[in-house]
Amino acid sequence: MQTRPLVGVIACRREVEGHPAHMVTDKYLSALREYGLEPVVLPVWESVVGADIKPLLARLDGLVLTGSYTNVVPQRYGAEREPENTRDDPSRDAAAMAWVPVALDLGVPLLGICRGFQELNVAFGGSLYQAVQKQPGRLDHREPAGDRETQYAPSHDLEILPGGRLAALHPERHTRVNSLHQQGIERLGAGLTAEAVAPDGLIEAISVTDAPAFTLAVQWHPEWRPREHSLYDALFTAFAQACKQRQASPSSLPA
Repeated sequence: MQTRPLVGVIACRREVEGHPAHMVTDKYLSALREYGLEPVVLPVWESVVGADIKPLLARLDGLVLTGSYTNVVPQRYGAEREPENTRDDPSRDAAAMAWVPVALDLGVPLLGICRGFQELNVAFGGSLYQAVQKQPGRLDHREPAGDRETQYAPSHDLEILPGGRLAALHPERHTRVNSLHQQGIERLGAGLTAEAVAPDGLIEAISVTDAPAFTLAVQWHPEWRPREHSLYDALFTAFAQACKQRQASPSSLPA
């Protein structure tokens, strides 16, 4: 019986009931399982980040950088902290910045969501708006007040740019997506391609231009009931297919 492709999911460092913890919210793990993948949580201890991570990542069939309530520390893209930016996770920052280039070098399929989308941009030398709602001409992209159903409901239009990797997965050029973020891309990192934009021009999806494997990141949250939204479903279906292809023909482990 064939095993499910193994997908590493980056953890966040939090305190739970007074104890340091590594955690991933269930919606990411459940979505991966729903699409036939086996998620495994990757801790972001300093000792793991500082070690040779290549043997570990080479064993994976995919890597997911999830969303989070924390933000990339602004010093990583040469900015001073703005007052709206209050929650950090330096351990996760260090892990993401170290793992992204290794995963790409190994050809590991990569999916970034919300914070993961921003991490990918910073890893390629891009910068972030720390409070999109303060920028002239930009929408307020933060989640609306209310219950989870309200917060994750589609809230603004999305234009998928023609000729890109996302357009190849979802032929309809216009759709609607949810929006639960305060930060966003200010300067796109070198080597990245914009794949979709919001009505205010804010970049909402990116790919690594020259990556041979699946490498897409989105600002919205496709893990929320993905089967009910054609674009979300297309993203997870394509990521799962890429992970299964890697499992079928894995790269050899580095010496």
